[in-house]
Amino acid sequence: MGTGTGIGRVRGLGSARHGAHHWLTQRYTAVGNLLLVLWLLFSLIALPGLDYESVVHWIGNPLVAVPLMLMVVSIFMHLRLGMQVMLEDYVHDKGLAFLSMLLLNFYALGGAAAGVFAIAKIAFTGIVK
Repeated sequence: MGTGTGIGRVRGLGSARHGAHHWLTQRYTAVGNLLLVLWLLFSLIALPGLDYESVVHWIGNPLVAVPLMLMVVSIFMHLRLGMQVMLEDYVHDKGLAFLSMLLLNFYALGGAAAGVFAIAKIAFTGIVK
């Protein structure tokens, strides 16, 4: 690295050109989460009862199951983005950073898949066992 010119002093320290996209995606998922969680709360309040049969019947409606699935995916995506920033800021060892990101991606994908599967199982069969 050169020290004679300004570009020589900062070479390799510039923008990775992905921060703005990451920041915007995290904000979009936050707004989506807020709207979907509010929808969930108001929908649950509007139910006549919170017994098992009523909730299973409610989730069986496609206009309920799809937003629930979107909420689960959005929440896990938001979790992944936030944890990625934390790992990038505080894990400095390259090998540990790679392993941490790998585990985070598996956790986020697996959690979202499990949530969507659970909602689909309830919606299609009406039972959870």
